[in-house]
Amino acid sequence: MAENDNIVVGTAERIFADLADAQTINHDKDGRWQAPLWQALSEAGLPLAWVPEDLGGAGVDLADGFGVLAAAGRFAIPLPLAETMLAGWLLAEAKIASPEGEMTVAPARPQDTVVLDCDGRLTGRCRGVPSAKAAKHVAVLAAGQDGPSIALVETAKLRIQGGLNLAFDGSDTVVFDNVEPLTLVPAPDGFDQTSLMLMGSVVRSLQIAGALEQLLEISVKYAGERVAFEKPIAKFQAVQHNLAKLAGESAAALAAATSAADALAHATGFDDAVFLEAAAAKIRCGEAAEKGAAIAHQVHGAIGFTTEHILHRFSLRALAWRDDFGSESYWAVELGKRIAARGADELWPLVASR
Repeated sequence: MAENDNIVVGTAERIFADLADAQTINHDKDGRWQAPLWQALSEAGLPLAWVPEDLGGAGVDLADGFGVLAAAGRFAIPLPLAETMLAGWLLAEAKIASPEGEMTVAPARPQDTVVLDCDGRLTGRCRGVPSAKAAKHVAVLAAGQDGPSIALVETAKLRIQGGLNLAFDGSDTVVFDNVEPLTLVPAPDGFDQTSLMLMGSVVRSLQIAGALEQLLEISVKYAGERVAFEKPIAKFQAVQHNLAKLAGESAAALAAATSAADALAHATGFDDAVFLEAAAAKIRCGEAAEKGAAIAHQVHGAIGFTTEHILHRFSLRALAWRDDFGSESYWAVELGKRIAARGADELWPLVASR
């Protein structure tokens, strides 16, 4: 892997390369790799990268944080790094200091809602919350009579029903039953659940794009090494065609995800331009994950479906991340509604401005 000129992203990549090798993790059935990796990430300040220094974080800007998440996708990191970064960002929006340790965010799906009552307590049921059982705290966006609020809640106060996504990572149901938060602050003006879903979508899009990059690299290497009929399968036209399609899907996902990240990093709010970029990225990356994973496994044949091979570490996570913070079908409908509301004459100027 080439050395990254960005010191933050370069640090993350070195930690991942040293402590998150996919082959090593795949053979470690006891999970002994988790503690050293999380400790190294914490010492580098990466889990709280988006938290300002006066709130206990590293004060990294959005662009650098997005670079870390793209790198995490290339290594298919099975720890709640992205979730903790996102939770820290959400808390920082309300000037709430972030605690140490793993965190996650709720809601993680646009259809779920946490309600804030007049006594300052939280009620609701959120499905598909990533790594909730592994987290110590949850950053919550709650809907109240006076508008949305951001809260910090201890997971010990919640009822968590464990679940797994396609990659066998935690995807839990979190029940808020008249829960009193540790901290509760009104959300900034203009910030709502759609804002959180858009930010989460960009995060997942970058991770999907990173995983697809790795799927392409693994598949190209395997095709060059696997011999059939006395020559590498990469010499066969059908395999070359599949690898070209995989490269196209990877490139499309990377372009969409990085464009959305750039738009959000330079925006002052979640306006229509950010909505277009983030929604389009989640749609395109979700489609690329489906097509790319299928091609990668087809190139590998039967060996790619075994648990002993590392391919599934990337393909299954790319597929699982499609559902977090709104699937491609959800964002396609929402994007269509937004474009229809603006009118036909406004579509081209909006697209051409990006």
